[in-house]
Parts: sequence; structure tokens; C-alpha cells
Amino acid sequence: MAFEPHNDLENFLLQVQEGKVGLDEFMNTLVESQVFLPVRDELNIGDFQSKKAVPLSLEDENGTNILVIFTSPERAKDFLADYPDYNSGLVEIFKKILQMSGVGYGVTINPGCEVGMDLEPDMIEQIVTLSQMVNH
Repeated sequence: MAFEPHNDLENFLLQVQEGKVGLDEFMNTLVESQVFLPVRDELNIGDFQSKKAVPLSLEDENGTNILVIFTSPERAKDFLADYPDYNSGLVEIFKKILQMSGVGYGVTINPGCEVGMDLEPDMIEQIVTLSQMVNH
């Protein structure tokens, strides 16, 4: 089955993979786009309940943490079947997620989907740095 884009971000991502749009143009779109961040709520410990949402992250073969995001909640369903604790999520602007999360990790977009992308930690750091400069 062919990939059918559900939103502008998915359309841009498909165009990047087809070589029709440059990575810089896609990144400019990505930082301002809403994405879906799968989260789980902290477990109850005794009578204490934490309301902190913990984003789904994986570890690559080098030990680097990789934040998992999707271009829409629908794209996450199949992948999240293997992570039943992550039964909720946040829809947020990509750059805001990065600003809240800090640096030192990579990002995988749409893991398990035919149209996705991996961003290395140094690219995430550049995005965070640039978005902080723009906001000041």
C-alpha cells in the first residue's frame, strides 16, 4: 500500500525521501509543525501519584537515547502496540518539544513507517540552539 500523507508535514517528509525537497526546507517546516509525542504517566508509588508525562525513548547501538515522535497520532498506532505503557501522547510543536527536552539525544520520526527519518544528536542540538536564538 502506498504512503498517503495525512498532513503537510507528511507531504514534506515524503517529498524529501523522493528527492523533491531539500533537507533544509523540510527542517524549517518540521520545527514549526505539530507532531505526536507518545508518553506514559509515571507509575503510582504508594499513595504518591506523579502527573509527569514520560516520553517514549529508545537506545541505539551506541547507547544514545532516541526520542520517538510521529507526524500524526495515527502513524503511532502500530509501533506503540509493542509499548502498551505509552497509551497517551502530546500533540505539540516540534521545536517546543526539543526546547523542553534539552540536548544530547537523537530523534526518530515515524519509526516502523515506510516514510520516516532519523535525526542525529548534533542536528537536534543545532535546532535547539537556533530556536533559542530566534526566541530571544
